[in-house]
Amino acid sequence: MPHNLVNSQPRRLGRLGSSVGPFSLGLWRMVESQVADPRTLLEAALGCGMNLVDIADVYGLDWGGHAFGEVEAHLGSALKAAPRLRDQMVLATKGGIRPGVPYDSSRAYLIAACEASLKRLQTGHIDLYFIHRPDPFTPAGEVAQTLATLVQSGKVREVGVSNHTPAQVAALQDHLPFPLASVQPQFSAHHLAPLWDGTLDQCAQMNLLPMAWSPLAGGGLATGAEAVPGGPRAELLAVLDELALREGVTRSAVALAFVLCHPSAPVAIVGSTKPERLKEAQAALKVRLDRTDVYRIIQAGMGAELP
Repeated sequence: MPHNLVNSQPRRLGRLGSSVGPFSLGLWRMVESQVADPRTLLEAALGCGMNLVDIADVYGLDWGGHAFGEVEAHLGSALKAAPRLRDQMVLATKGGIRPGVPYDSSRAYLIAACEASLKRLQTGHIDLYFIHRPDPFTPAGEVAQTLATLVQSGKVREVGVSNHTPAQVAALQDHLPFPLASVQPQFSAHHLAPLWDGTLDQCAQMNLLPMAWSPLAGGGLATGAEAVPGGPRAELLAVLDELALREGVTRSAVALAFVLCHPSAPVAIVGSTKPERLKEAQAALKVRLDRTDVYRIIQAGMGAELP
């Protein structure tokens, strides 16, 4: 039988070695869904092995939200009401986006942003703190010094970067006294750039945990919205449907399984705020995809054959 490339095993995060599941709970859309009881959602995620919870301080300014930090505040209230949930999760948040600027990784701003996140989250530390977007006008040495200060103070345990190029990751790492723990690229069967631009290769080289955001292409791989400009190609949806029929799962499960196939062991960030959808995502862990399958998906996503 051909070798199954889907990696359903826990992943190791950073120098402290926290164990995280192959899926992360992403709470970007928490305000959109009007989640009446975030605690129920968190319990469902933890019950599915999604112990890595991913948010950002800027979440709340879209998807029906009303304020910067709104999602962190909602989560903080849930954790205060059920402290045991905090002990079961690896909590990740991000800073460095300042509305109206838009990016600020200066020392003063990042320290203030991290402290504000801690206050909203009602927690003593952040397990994994990300620079949300690169700020080319703050020297890498200054960013590194700031992150080191946050770690040394105990406010942050591990650090990572989101939406950075491999060169930007390398420049920051050169100035850090400890290794980066994680990167967050956009990666899916529809958005394949990390396969070719060095992102996932660098993850393997530097032992960085890749956390893939938008693994369902903003829902396009689930809904089949191929008519949407820039959405998934009809050829890709057809291949995913064929594999889904073979595996007895949904198209979404196959698309999530694809993200888990790369040797760098990505974590797929699942953004649904419906507990039943989180449970459905677990079907991806039983999908079998071999080398022929993944290259069919890639070529369909590209709309061209590989040389």
